[in-house]
Amino acid sequence: MNAVNSSPTPGLDALLQRASTRALSEPLRQALLACWQQPDMDVSPRLPWPVLADTLDSLALLSADESVIVAALLFDLPGLRAHIAELPLGPAATAVNGLLDGQEAADQVWALHAGRDAGRNSEGLRRLLLAIIHDLRVVPILLSRQLACMRAADKLPAEERRALAQLTRDIHAPLANRLGIWQLKWELEDLAFRFLDPETYRHIAREVDETRIARERYVEAVKKKLSAALTEQGIRAEVSGRPKHIYSIWRKMQKKQLAFEQLYDLRAVRVMVDDVGACYATLGVVHALWTPIPSEFDDYIARPKANDYRSLHTAVIGPEGRTIEVQIRTHEMHAQAELGVAAHWKYKEGGKGGEKAFDRKITWMRQLLEQAQEPGSPDDLAGALDAALVEDRVYALSPKGEVMDLPAGATPLDFAYHVHTMVGHRCRGAKINGRIVPLTYRLRSGDRVEILTGKEADPRRDWLLLSNGFLASGRSREKVRNWFHKLDRARNVLAGRELLDRELKRLGLQQSDLMVAARKFHADSVDDLYIQVALGDTGPNQVSRALLEAEKAASQPAAPVLPRPTARRGSIGKSDFTVQGVGNLLVQLARCCQPVAGEPITGYLTRTRGVTVHRMDCAALARLSAAHPERVLPVEWGRTGSGYEVDVMVRAVDRRWLLKDITNLIAQEDAYVLEINSDNLRESGRVQLRLRLKVNDYGQLSTLLGKLDALPGVDDARRLG
Repeated sequence: MNAVNSSPTPGLDALLQRASTRALSEPLRQALLACWQQPDMDVSPRLPWPVLADTLDSLALLSADESVIVAALLFDLPGLRAHIAELPLGPAATAVNGLLDGQEAADQVWALHAGRDAGRNSEGLRRLLLAIIHDLRVVPILLSRQLACMRAADKLPAEERRALAQLTRDIHAPLANRLGIWQLKWELEDLAFRFLDPETYRHIAREVDETRIARERYVEAVKKKLSAALTEQGIRAEVSGRPKHIYSIWRKMQKKQLAFEQLYDLRAVRVMVDDVGACYATLGVVHALWTPIPSEFDDYIARPKANDYRSLHTAVIGPEGRTIEVQIRTHEMHAQAELGVAAHWKYKEGGKGGEKAFDRKITWMRQLLEQAQEPGSPDDLAGALDAALVEDRVYALSPKGEVMDLPAGATPLDFAYHVHTMVGHRCRGAKINGRIVPLTYRLRSGDRVEILTGKEADPRRDWLLLSNGFLASGRSREKVRNWFHKLDRARNVLAGRELLDRELKRLGLQQSDLMVAARKFHADSVDDLYIQVALGDTGPNQVSRALLEAEKAASQPAAPVLPRPTARRGSIGKSDFTVQGVGNLLVQLARCCQPVAGEPITGYLTRTRGVTVHRMDCAALARLSAAHPERVLPVEWGRTGSGYEVDVMVRAVDRRWLLKDITNLIAQEDAYVLEINSDNLRESGRVQLRLRLKVNDYGQLSTLLGKLDALPGVDDARRLG
């Protein structure tokens, strides 16, 4: 922010004697002065002393606590900030550091504003500001400092003054409006208007000044007459005038294409009553006293605005034939409007309003500002801030500084599709803050994103799979899905078959009847199922799970051949099963097929090794049961233990760091490596790895195999057995 040239400096001692620093404790005052008097102290402030003093005065109007006052001082006095460790801040030190970080983050937004065409995407910059500062008490500091700079901006060169005013109009005034800080909002708007359009400002100011005394006298007479009429009718009401500021007058003239003399609400009163019935009774009194103007009546109680704003608005021909605007609302409606649920900014700024979560955050901020003015512990306020700061949006930057509003968890690929559909289709990679990252990287607010594109549009089908993590936005996935919808049926069938075959091969389900899954997903044929998979409407893992469930349901055994004592659990390691028909026998997993929790299983009673548990589609089990059907036992999975062992084979290019990448991925998925064996495939430059893993269940195994297969250089990753 540009410093404002000003007059002689009062010094820190004079500043600390001002009423605006009364929130500071005496020990803290003394510590600040002691640090300031050290010989090595840099006593140059970022802003002139009068501007800093004015900033503190505005913060005092907002009942700022000690942490906020200290953070404002330290930020504008860098020499003092270097001695922060010597100040007796106690637990408040963390809050002060957070407020200082927030002011530094705001400087990044000011730099973005200065580096682009003013006025473009200012809403995005306001949202970015609120997203990157972690303690929203920074906002009153920023507003107070900006107001102080604007008050002293007459002494700046014309170009700097205009840039400061543009920043105020684009960022600070709308923020003050949203947060309901009316003490600062009107003055920020008027000062920005004065420097950006001085001729229009002076013209309206002259009109207002020429009529102010007469207008105030007129409004006072109206208030007295209306109050007396309401009292006579037994209506308890509070009648007040409504001041109009120069910028708001100009906005009204622009919006309604009216001359200054034609504005109805230059003379305006507001009536607040106890209940809705009294609102309409008051309206009757107003219309009985003076002639209403039909075209200027709005009932926002019966028909609230989209933002839930409620009030009665009417305009009447008052005394002396002059128009006057009257607003009628209950105290509750007024409080609701003042808190932001029905705040004026939603329709005065001309925008559509933010998302509901963003609105809730702003409303909450305004409530906290009001609570800060009541007696209580500042720690309670800081705790409320820490507890309520939950963001569900991400505000990322384009290389040119434009702000993109994305859902939480968004990736660079989501960013590309947000910029333009074809940018997403042509996306091949991304840089975040100048560093290349994978397309599954999770964006954070403030990240600067550069999309690397190819010449041809070529989206990938695996972008559609949620488990792969390429896209967090349903809107982005729909754009990819629409691309593939346009391809011909034969290509979609082929692509879907390849995706599904790969998944079924990984899990050893190649022989399953796909019509079972087709019926489950309302596909008329297997080809239609392939198309669903190709377009991302149905995931390959969903199909494989449906096949397993169908096999399990179909394999419910008939009456067992062996006698039936009470069911008993046997176990191998920590894997639990329920075995029917026998008791006190050893139970173990069959090495030939190695079933995993969740798959259909059957037991086979051996002569010497107890009961072995096989997958239902195990070829070895089929041979054994054909020879000795009486030894087949019903077996079910019991409670989940600490995991199940499974063998996995990975074929890949024999590259550097391959094994590290594989083991890191397995660890990230919360699986365990029990054993690894490798074989180099001669003259092919490839390696075959056999891994024994411990996984929790079938779902974890399916996800892990998909991610292993997606690693660079991996040709195939599948389950053995």
